[in-house]
Amino acid sequence: MPQLPAPDYPAEVRARLEADAKEVIARYPGSRSALLPLLHLVQAEEGHVTRTGIRFCAELLDLTTAEVTAVATFYSMYRRGPSGDYQVGVCTNTLCAVMGGDAIFETLQKHLGVGNGGTTEDGKVTLEHIECNAACDFAPVVMVNWEFFDNQTPESAKRLVDDLRAGRTVEPTRGAPLCTYKETARILAGFPDPRPGAVEATGGAGPASLVGLRLAKGEAVPGAGSADHVVPQRGAVPAEGEAAGRAPGEAPATHPSSHDAPRETSASDPAHPSPAAPDGGASPRGDSASGPTAEEGE
Repeated sequence: MPQLPAPDYPAEVRARLEADAKEVIARYPGSRSALLPLLHLVQAEEGHVTRTGIRFCAELLDLTTAEVTAVATFYSMYRRGPSGDYQVGVCTNTLCAVMGGDAIFETLQKHLGVGNGGTTEDGKVTLEHIECNAACDFAPVVMVNWEFFDNQTPESAKRLVDDLRAGRTVEPTRGAPLCTYKETARILAGFPDPRPGAVEATGGAGPASLVGLRLAKGEAVPGAGSADHVVPQRGAVPAEGEAAGRAPGEAPATHPSSHDAPRETSASDPAHPSPAAPDGGASPRGDSASGPTAEEGE
């Protein structure tokens, strides 16, 4: 059966959310671009995106509720139903899975008595499996309200959720101090984190990522052996002594990489010009005629 129109927020809640929403909308040249942060804003109010929240976003952005619903249901960070204060996500993508993520997820399901997307009876923890969070060198990774808990085991993950449910202080491996899901949603809406030290807290990439970054930049890595295997950046000239057995300024013996190879085109390869179109215009491939026509050759 068709649903009745969603109820509105209470007057005082509506006034407060409107003031926040107008601040968000003012950041964008087109109001529709504010939809994503506004969805986080209404999620911060009730813990998930309700029909009332969808109506609110639609009215302020001059959209239909169908348009707002299409966006809210597309992104997994927007919850469609009530959930816990702490979203515990276990990465089960390839590397985390083989490093123990699958075992952690199975253990937590049994320990908490919930399935994927389920919430504990006390309303504290919602458990879900999540896709890659670009922290493979810390695998297996668990995230709580999008903060990292690295190098987890089934036992450490059990202690983590037990501490969350008991209200004990839990510190992420790196990043800002943990806060509730509603507080996280408000931060994602674009409002500052008022907690002392929260903004300054950060977490860098792991050692494996940093080594990979240095290799990608063409830098020699101590202990990696000969630097000849390092792919130099396009146009870079190796420094003196950088590669064993290579004179200063001498290019490596092998070509840097296929994607950096110069491509022969009609403009750069006179021996293979583009064929002229019959009318003297562009060739059938879309190239401009750069070689002599048959008539000119005669």
